[in-house]
Amino acid sequence: MQYLTDLHMHTVASSHAYSTMDEYIAQAKIKGLKLIAITNHGMALGDSPHRWHFVNMRIIPRIVDGIGILRGIEANILNLQGDIDCDDGMYRELDLVIAGFHDPALGPDNIDKNTEALIATIKNPKVNIISHPGNPKYPIHIHEVAKAAKEYHVALEINNSSFISRKGSDDNCRKIAQAVKNVGGMISFGSDSHIAYNVGNFAHCLELIKDITFPPEQIINRSPQAVIEFLAIKTDRYIEELASL
Repeated sequence: MQYLTDLHMHTVASSHAYSTMDEYIAQAKIKGLKLIAITNHGMALGDSPHRWHFVNMRIIPRIVDGIGILRGIEANILNLQGDIDCDDGMYRELDLVIAGFHDPALGPDNIDKNTEALIATIKNPKVNIISHPGNPKYPIHIHEVAKAAKEYHVALEINNSSFISRKGSDDNCRKIAQAVKNVGGMISFGSDSHIAYNVGNFAHCLELIKDITFPPEQIINRSPQAVIEFLAIKTDRYIEELASL
């Protein structure tokens, strides 16, 4: 099965990334993708864009050169209460909110505290996807997190970049995918690209789901329609312009 939707990437609006939105669109077209999500980091990271970047995403066309575009953010988990750096004004203009742990915003703690923060974030009504929950720096009680994600209609991300940049993620990602499979929840794929050439690269994700025979119907990237339907359940906003992709 082909997965033609990439839900996690960073543009030059975050200065540790190296490609523009146009460059992502061009590479997405070359690779046959149908839908991409622009998800720059929230403001708690030092080189992140101003909140105006997110508020003004409403001006981004829905489809450019045949590629659908979701307006998103990779927000930072700020505390044990699950607060994130995406305020109401930003949220109103966004289609997709990913949230995850990043050291400058909330450093690693013990497994109980990390789990507490992650489950509180899952319960945050703004959040659609948890980014790189397999990061070994932030150990979690995987089954508890998978159950909460299922209950609150949040996908747990299998982050392709984690297999390279977050050493030790492999086993955690496998356990997370297996737990999500067991509880009937959802996963998402994200390249976590910081340069356009990596957009749509799910090589490690695909190897993992093949190994554990993960059901395609529990992967939100299985089609653009599956993505917008998944988002609409929680946001009550169905993006009509993307329905034809």
